Amino acid sequence: MKASDYIARFLEEQGVSCVFEMSGGMIMHMLDSISRVTQIKIVSMHHEQSAAFAADAFGRMTGVPGVAMATSGPGATNLLTGIGSCYFDSSPAVFITGQVNRHELRGSRAIRQLGFQETDIVSMAKPITKASWQVASPEELPADLRRAVAIARSGRPGPVLLDIPMDIQRADIDGDIGAVGNLESPEPVDERLVDELFRAVRESKRPMILAGGGVRAAGAIDGFRAFVRKTQIPVVTSLLGVDVLAFDDPLRVGMIGSYGNRWANLAIGRSDLVIVVGSRLDIRQTGSDTDTFKTGREIFHVDCEPGEINNRVAGCHAIHAQLREFFNVANQYAAKPARLTQWLSEIGALRTQWPDVAEIAPSAGINPNQFMHTLSEQSKSAAAFVADVGQHQMWAAQSLELSDSQRFITSGGMGSMGFGLPAAIGAALTASGRPVVVIAGDGGFQSNIQELQTVVRNRLPLKIVIINNGCHGMVRQFQESYFEKRYQSTLWGYSCPDFAKVAQAYGVPAQTIDAPSDVDAALEYLWASPLEPALLQVMVDTYANAYPKIAFGRPNTEMEPFATPVGMEGT
Repeated sequence: MKASDYIARFLEEQGVSCVFEMSGGMIMHMLDSISRVTQIKIVSMHHEQSAAFAADAFGRMTGVPGVAMATSGPGATNLLTGIGSCYFDSSPAVFITGQVNRHELRGSRAIRQLGFQETDIVSMAKPITKASWQVASPEELPADLRRAVAIARSGRPGPVLLDIPMDIQRADIDGDIGAVGNLESPEPVDERLVDELFRAVRESKRPMILAGGGVRAAGAIDGFRAFVRKTQIPVVTSLLGVDVLAFDDPLRVGMIGSYGNRWANLAIGRSDLVIVVGSRLDIRQTGSDTDTFKTGREIFHVDCEPGEINNRVAGCHAIHAQLREFFNVANQYAAKPARLTQWLSEIGALRTQWPDVAEIAPSAGINPNQFMHTLSEQSKSAAAFVADVGQHQMWAAQSLELSDSQRFITSGGMGSMGFGLPAAIGAALTASGRPVVVIAGDGGFQSNIQELQTVVRNRLPLKIVIINNGCHGMVRQFQESYFEKRYQSTLWGYSCPDFAKVAQAYGVPAQTIDAPSDVDAALEYLWASPLEPALLQVMVDTYANAYPKIAFGRPNTEMEPFATPVGMEGT
């Protein structure tokens, strides 16, 4: 069998239904084979970064490694931001790059390059992949493919890069696909630690669960929800964990962190026990004052990577375990703890006292938080909400009303502008025809605006909402706090087009609104044809800030605008 045919059949055998790519000479053998011998949909993007973001979302939505391909040289290097996104947010993915023929590799020669577009992408990708290597021979290709998929989906999921020289792609190899095994068997959960956890639960009066994106990444959502039902412990989430419980779940408190719901930050600050699952307790969750975060409460931290426990926040009870296995054991111990009625009432009072829609100073314009609530009400049929990066991302995470089955996808660790539109393309291709809502800012949307053509060509049911404040709002807010309102490159020297007109040029129906009274009619317009793409440009105040925000250097319970930073934040 031709090696490229083998690659195509192997990917199909693993459940890969889409491959995202931008064409180039060094991957043409593989693209030709995929189109000839499989039913895999080839999704041609207009930038390799977009292909990588689409593969990221595909992997998150399905648990099957997303696949993106790129040619050597600039094609391969353009994947790197998306590869990093997969690595930091634990998205299973396999990136396949074409490489020059083996006889054109510079090897140990004291030169910069031998073959045209020859680039050592393997070395570049190693720090942001679980594994990265070049296939050395046709005979090794089958085992290399099986290893790549196994690594991507085992343990804490993540990306793998496989670099394949073109002469290997066109070689003849054994046609036996073979099974992909598991690289590791989960270690048994130490039940003594689980017993100690439930001792703490029984003694606690104000327990809290902090759930992060690792719950989904581990495929542990059912076990997690069963744990919450059994224990009746209220839940706060990180940015990537927003979708672990439905918005109307009585045990869902809200999002904590730098831009978390104020009531949620106050609640975790009052807790006497925190059970951390699927979260690494990074600075965006705890704030820089980790001493205050850990004082006055016991913290049990469950993680599949020992290095993540007692890293920034020391003194935690460490439970090293895969989350699925942890919940399998913990749910056998779980029982409803006593004395939580008063605690739940206290949290409810905080939510009433600090509503998200009142955080921004009143103005005549559209309130972004209120808009997110209304958008949610009109988007019940959406499979997912995909947010780009910026202030709109925080407004969305603070205020979207997700149902039990809806997903929230965004770029967390990498925090890359331009993520939203291509990631939504990847999500839509897993959603069995259900629409996907994109929430982007004017700055981020311009980063990969060319993918509107991909949406149109594939007739994807994306409902695109652009929160347009005419600036790079999150950094402008930073300049307001620390640079005496010198808005260089965020407002001064920055501009954006009329996105409604741009969308119409691509063939996407579009409207623009700038007043609260226009919202309901505009959302009816957006959803008039649920299975067709449409765009809504929402104009908001340029100087609207994403509040609340942890005042840097203070505990995460002390948030702007009522508290002021004690130093300049470095992140």
